[in-house]
Amino acid sequence: MQLNTLKPARGAKRPRLRVGRGASAGQGKTCGRGVKGQRARKGGYHKVGFEGGQMPLQRRLPKVGFRSAIKPTRAEVRLGELASVDAEIIDLAALKQAGVVPETTERAKVILSGKLEKAVTLKGVAVTRGALAAITAAGGKVEA
Repeated sequence: MQLNTLKPARGAKRPRLRVGRGASAGQGKTCGRGVKGQRARKGGYHKVGFEGGQMPLQRRLPKVGFRSAIKPTRAEVRLGELASVDAEIIDLAALKQAGVVPETTERAKVILSGKLEKAVTLKGVAVTRGALAAITAAGGKVEA
């Protein structure tokens, strides 16, 4: 197959239907618009999703889900990910530079997941109780 030989499948591109050209053309008189009414008129306006006064589908269905506005600014860091940070004191800037948390992060929290092999010093990063115990057991410390 080559790009210059590509073409739509047979029957995929149908010719445009010319309406209002007489009965013999197949779409004469009302031109496929039915009889009378708002949709039969030129420029007949109706809102997207309008169902003639009936309660529209998007209002009949229940609202679902929630998207937190602060989610992009928060991040979780696993204990195992702290090993990939090459810094004496690990703060938010060091986590961003190592690619552990996204650039949009404003606050990070270390959670107890994985194992920590080396001693690390955390500064300005929140820590869960279990993670704090694991960090101190590895010989590290957490500063405010």
